[in-house]
Amino acid sequence: MSGAVAGGSGLVRIASGQGFWGDDLEAPVRQVEAGPIDYLMLDYLAEVTMSIMQKQHSRDARAGYARDFVPLMERIFPACANRRIRVVTNAGGVNPAECARALAAAGRRAGMAGRARIGVVTGDDLMGRLDGLLATGHPLSNMDTGEPLESVRDEVLSANVYLGARPIVRALRGGALVVLTGRSTDTALTYAPMAHEFGWPWDAWDRLAAGVVAGHINECGAQASGGNCLAEWWAIPDLTEVGFPIVEAGPDGTFVVTKHPELGGAVTLRTVKEQILYEMGDPRTYITPDVTADFTTIRLSDQGNDRVAVDGIRGTPPTSSLKVSIAYSAGYKAVGTLVYAWPDAAAKARAAAGILRRRLDRLGLEFDRVRVELVGWDSTHGKLAGPVPGDLPEVQLRVAVRSGDRHAVERFAREIAPLVLTGPPSVTGFAGGRPRVQEVVGYWPALIDRSVVEPHICVDLVEV
Repeated sequence: MSGAVAGGSGLVRIASGQGFWGDDLEAPVRQVEAGPIDYLMLDYLAEVTMSIMQKQHSRDARAGYARDFVPLMERIFPACANRRIRVVTNAGGVNPAECARALAAAGRRAGMAGRARIGVVTGDDLMGRLDGLLATGHPLSNMDTGEPLESVRDEVLSANVYLGARPIVRALRGGALVVLTGRSTDTALTYAPMAHEFGWPWDAWDRLAAGVVAGHINECGAQASGGNCLAEWWAIPDLTEVGFPIVEAGPDGTFVVTKHPELGGAVTLRTVKEQILYEMGDPRTYITPDVTADFTTIRLSDQGNDRVAVDGIRGTPPTSSLKVSIAYSAGYKAVGTLVYAWPDAAAKARAAAGILRRRLDRLGLEFDRVRVELVGWDSTHGKLAGPVPGDLPEVQLRVAVRSGDRHAVERFAREIAPLVLTGPPSVTGFAGGRPRVQEVVGYWPALIDRSVVEPHICVDLVEV
């Protein structure tokens, strides 16, 4: 099974269908039904997503993956099979095997028995190996602080290494209609189909780097086709049914970013540039498991009609390490809000925050952090917001606390409601009861030698 290359066009069309877990569930359906594509890329994972899935999995052995994905595939499975559209996704989260079982059952319900194969990539989950790795000299030190993981080992919730395109390519070569991974890099979901279709060798650094750029543009869904767009956002047409981006790639690594013409949104130099700059560190060294891409070499040209061409990208070999995303329990938090009305809305909110803080001090409660914001004035820009305007019609006081002491956070949660009658006047918005105490999940980025990970990567093929 292959895509457009086998059909003689020389191009492969890779459509973005999800930018995060919770994205527009109709977007993948539109991508499949509104025009020709060869691959549908569905990106569900972020760092915090993995910890959420791990907590779900700890409570239920059948959980731990993006459950939205299974009913979605049940809807589009027949169309994908009939049109030879292959799906590549990291929806497996921390439980790809269970996700594959649920997906196979959904495929059979959709009439796909004997007609499709699922490729399952595992080996990214390090939780079961963590103590052994630490004991054998892999400290998994925090990339930001240098602290060894031992300092928070007992609080670790999840540990997943970012895998690249190679296992996905193995699954595609094995005939998988759907390839399901755990913590793959977001970009690999796009450049793996390119590497597979064009038979790129793994030392074709420039072409692989071009695939990484294509994947970076594709990974956040409609953010490259007009959604969340800063540049003349009011002029983006019909975001009601926005067309997610599609990468039309050639064997030399050049590609065009476009969308289905009858869908909304826009693909322009500005929308593509904004996405390229998203989550960017040093643009000269965008590191992935398969190649290091130099984003300063990207050349863009607007071809009109929602088509932006991309070329010129250079790449160099990858590093000897792989990145590990670790989540750990970092205490508790709660957030309380009250809305104060004109006149003097901001002054009332500030006074209420002061009263609250003094009451907490008298109770002897200590917090690692207390944050006070006035939503409607300084919550977005902080000190850059300038002096408080005197004529704000209303403002929302938002107070958040964080502590390793759950009791302190719970007591804070009980002190918000009394301000309605024991603080400044004109509270107009208080609903939902006391603030909910939530666990804080900390993010711990680390590096590990790829030689201790890659031998454990497994690709299984499951028949529907």
